[in-house]
Amino acid sequence: MPSAKPLEARGLVKRYGPIAAIDGVDLTVEPGDVYGFLGPNGAGKTTTLRILLGLIRPDEGEARLFGRDPQHDLPAALDGVAGFVETPYFYSYLSGRKNLELLAAFDRRGHERIDELLVLVDLDKRAHDRVGGYSQGMRQRLGLAASLLRDPQLLLLDEPTNGLDPGGMRDMRRLVARLSGEGITVLLSSHLLAEVEEICNRVAIIRRGEIAYEGTLADLRASAGSNRYRLRTTDNARAQQVLRERSEAADVILGGDELTFTTAEAEVAEISRALVGAGLGITALVPEELSLESFFFELTEGDQPVEAAA
Repeated sequence: MPSAKPLEARGLVKRYGPIAAIDGVDLTVEPGDVYGFLGPNGAGKTTTLRILLGLIRPDEGEARLFGRDPQHDLPAALDGVAGFVETPYFYSYLSGRKNLELLAAFDRRGHERIDELLVLVDLDKRAHDRVGGYSQGMRQRLGLAASLLRDPQLLLLDEPTNGLDPGGMRDMRRLVARLSGEGITVLLSSHLLAEVEEICNRVAIIRRGEIAYEGTLADLRASAGSNRYRLRTTDNARAQQVLRERSEAADVILGGDELTFTTAEAEVAEISRALVGAGLGITALVPEELSLESFFFELTEGDQPVEAAA
């Protein structure tokens, strides 16, 4: 694998007995990406991140962080890499600041940035309070500060907005966008489509341990386009008969004051001519909109992967 990419994974498989937590996962994170790793809870996101950070071994496949294998080249493979998986852990009887001081001493770097990072994650006013009194959201923010102590080039974040109220979620997203603007490549795991849609440029969607989609958000939106159309005419019953006689139209349904049918975009003009030729006036003929959220649920709950748009 080329060494320039911040992250590459090919064919990752992890089984627990007969159950495959992930099965053939491929990921490619390019420099400068804010890469969304999206999927419902239990889909395999955390297992994948654990493998990428060298915390567990895959049964098959390999991963590279800046060209180094986290399974066989630790700690060097984590040079320039930071992040957390699930909930960050700290000494609950120590203050937030003291926890950061211990981590900085262990890693022999970042000590001079502690005050700056506490301000960055909005914990400066609680820096001397014991972590045991922190909320889940405060622990998440302290985990981000701890990750940034290492001055990473690649940041792996597992559900970073867990436990945050809507305002805290907004602030965390802004912070991730800011870090990206400073040149840090980010892989952000989330089960929230809105979170990924707001700040990520590329995305992988995992479903039951397998990648259902990988590509740009623009291509994902294009994939969400529908080839189903809504039609209203001066005589919908007659229009239904005309459509059913044509091979270009399928799944013709008359409901309420309109028809719906499926066809290729290239066939719409020909169908329109046929309707007019049958003496019908067309009052509406529009594509049926499928929201990105609806498409996401269809993708993660369906059976077939979706190819990225060309």
